[in-house]
Amino acid sequence: MPDEPKTLDPLARPATTTVPAATTAPPGAAVAGDSPARVRARRWTLGLVTAGLVLAALNLRPAITSLGALLEEVSADLHMSGTVAGVLTSVPPLCFAVFGITAPRLARRFGPAAVVCAGMAAIFTGLILRPFAGGTVGFLAASALALMGIAVSNVLMPVIVKRYFPDRIGSMTGLYSMALALGTSIAAAATVPMTAALGGDWRVGLGVWAAIAALAVLPWIPLVRDRDRAPQETRTTATATAAPRITRSRTAWALGCYFGLQATGAYITMGWMPQIFRDAGVPASTAGVLLAVTMVMGVPLAFVIPRLATRMKNQGPIVVALGLCGLAGYTGLFLAPAAGAWIWALLLGVSNCSFPLALTMIGMRSRTGAGVVRLSAFAQSVGYLISIPGPLLVGVLYQHSGGWGLPIALMGGLMVPQMIVGTLAGRDRTVEDES
Repeated sequence: MPDEPKTLDPLARPATTTVPAATTAPPGAAVAGDSPARVRARRWTLGLVTAGLVLAALNLRPAITSLGALLEEVSADLHMSGTVAGVLTSVPPLCFAVFGITAPRLARRFGPAAVVCAGMAAIFTGLILRPFAGGTVGFLAASALALMGIAVSNVLMPVIVKRYFPDRIGSMTGLYSMALALGTSIAAAATVPMTAALGGDWRVGLGVWAAIAALAVLPWIPLVRDRDRAPQETRTTATATAAPRITRSRTAWALGCYFGLQATGAYITMGWMPQIFRDAGVPASTAGVLLAVTMVMGVPLAFVIPRLATRMKNQGPIVVALGLCGLAGYTGLFLAPAAGAWIWALLLGVSNCSFPLALTMIGMRSRTGAGVVRLSAFAQSVGYLISIPGPLLVGVLYQHSGGWGLPIALMGGLMVPQMIVGTLAGRDRTVEDES
């Protein structure tokens, strides 16, 4: 991959002066002449950031997948209508789009580490309050608070990696993507049996995930004040043109569309794949395991794919390979859903690794941390808006067509534009080149 740009503060506002060479080391980087104490302090900082990334990633999906596992019990106890329960499944991408766009402004004002710390605190607060809400409105409000924390943290994960690990974008993106996939899988698979073991009360089964969120706050607390205090005249990268209008970048739009289409596939898979297998005659318990297999595939591959992507100037071939796996998986679901169920689950699990690839490309498509902030917020907000109607549309098609043929054809058809826009987003260029 191209050499990483050297910037003092990725969140600093661009000016017209040049950064002195002696001040361009990223946080945690070694600088010639440093004392042993400063070297140890930098290593401690990077250790905290690494732990913070892993714990934060573990908490970016359990609020969603734990609720999905207990949605029937929650809906019955809170007297939710079918419509309200259906809308609830579309709340996460809506919150990600609405709240994620605020992340750049918050990061400029308070620093990315402080905002992630607040995001983890919001997740903890929402998860601990949600089970004990008195009704549907309170439940939705507490859920929205947790999702708000997830949204801003989603956007700032690539920014944190760019800021503290500019020469290890692939490996660090892979690490937290792997942790994210692990958290998703564990919450999906463990919530129901854990609820049963704790007495069968869905409130306890949902509330227990707040404990992991509380742990995720701790590594970020010492990093809250880790912000550059250099004078304004040295806090710059080049000229004011280094802050492009992100909406004018074709690469930014391609990344946003790619993110949206892969998110659409992921939410459709999480929401509907078990039902597809059950309708094909697969036992309910086996259908749940098949979904877990699909989610678990993201654990090892989420570490491998970003590392591979950063070694390539153009990520288009990876985009196409993942897309073809998705096409093959959906074709199998269409032709023989039960006969090849395990194969289709594995293929769709590979295809869903478009998510860590998209995050890696966000970190590579801008020269500066400030650009990554804007690009991450733009691509994820646009992407999650695109993903909102997908699961609902599949449900409508299933209901009105009386089978899964048309919905599965739609799922497979979406892989084609996903490969096209992903190939455009994977070209070796940055958003600054297009401003």
